[in-house]
Amino acid sequence: MLELGTEAPEFSLKTPNGEFVSLNDFSQKKGLIVAFICNHCPFVKMLRESISGFAKDCMDKDLGFVAINSNDSENYPDDSPEKMLEEIDAFDYRFPYLIDSNQEVAKAYRAACTPDFYLFDAGMKLVYRGQYDSARPGNGKEVTGQDLKNAVDALLSSSPISENQIPSIGCNIKWKSGNEPEYFKKG
Repeated sequence: MLELGTEAPEFSLKTPNGEFVSLNDFSQKKGLIVAFICNHCPFVKMLRESISGFAKDCMDKDLGFVAINSNDSENYPDDSPEKMLEEIDAFDYRFPYLIDSNQEVAKAYRAACTPDFYLFDAGMKLVYRGQYDSARPGNGKEVTGQDLKNAVDALLSSSPISENQIPSIGCNIKWKSGNEPEYFKKG
């Protein structure tokens, strides 16, 4: 996992509409959430309505929010740019949903799964990386976003953020053949 205190890795990626969004676009925000998501993963499907509302709340508080899809859309067509546009419309994503087609941004963030969440402070230093909450498909727990919300609330109130952070669990990022990073371990 990316170490706490790490500076946010740069990115400049396109939306499915072809607009570029970069890390610098969030430089005047109180912080930034970077979420690695996709369209087809059941873990993301379980959270997407909640994520949409949570992102709106964050943006209302001058906190940046961006989602990145790094999956191989050739082998996983449900994650294609066309399907991303459908997802944006269906779940009213007001945040940029970006395409990491060469998967270099996922590697820079050491992202491993969808969903994977990173919270950076106003200086773009990592203060949280981990799960949205403890809800998982089939475990009967309600989706609340509590872990990430607690970190955001602490950041915005200048309170300490717990270093006891639980890694996210989900579907592995769908790496292009031969493009798997050294930190990716199968099985």
